[in-house]
Amino acid sequence: MIATPSPVSATPAPAVSVLLVDDNPSFRQGLQTLLNFYSTTGKLHCQLVGQATSVEQAVKLAAQQSPTLVLLDLELGQGSGLNYLQSRSNGQERVLILSAHREDEWVFRAMQAGAHGYLFKSHLAEQLWPAMATVLNHQVYLSPDVATGFFRRFQGTSGASSLPTPAVALTEREQEVLHWLVQGASNGAIAANLHITVATVKAHLTAIFEKLEVKSRTQAIVKAIKLGLVTA
Repeated sequence: MIATPSPVSATPAPAVSVLLVDDNPSFRQGLQTLLNFYSTTGKLHCQLVGQATSVEQAVKLAAQQSPTLVLLDLELGQGSGLNYLQSRSNGQERVLILSAHREDEWVFRAMQAGAHGYLFKSHLAEQLWPAMATVLNHQVYLSPDVATGFFRRFQGTSGASSLPTPAVALTEREQEVLHWLVQGASNGAIAANLHITVATVKAHLTAIFEKLEVKSRTQAIVKAIKLGLVTA
């Protein structure tokens, strides 16, 4: 199941034990700052149980500390984060990839190896908390721009869908909005590209969601690509 984050209850949750795996000290410090901010504001109570700069260290710390969540970089100085995913002993921890790699292949390989979410480092400030909340809720986090790349690669691997195109009566404008949605565009970007207002974009999205029988942007992207309504 791939989902965008659900609303999080205002009731304080138990502390989430977190393991950071990244070989960049500055980046790890920035992550600690964000985690401390989440704890201070009551968004998500985090307890940092370890930091690792290599796959070997990460595996050892995970075995010792049994973290609830692992924030994992894919490109480490010694080995690849993919090796950690492939060597997980109990598979109980949730693994969220934080990577500078935006290429479809990297996203696809990480999810195929068992990651529970993928987040571009450039989007960390605005997306880390909803991404963590989503994977901790035993769902998969893929923002629309990441989902587009994943399913583009998935479609190339598995071939075109064998399912017939459903009789979804989208208007020409709705088809245009759907096209830009699949490209990972925000409401503002869609409005700018189509020379319409953001309010109009939202109205079209509501109609598209109803016709596709979905409840989120990510679900709409998945269904549109899977059923051949658009190409990624």
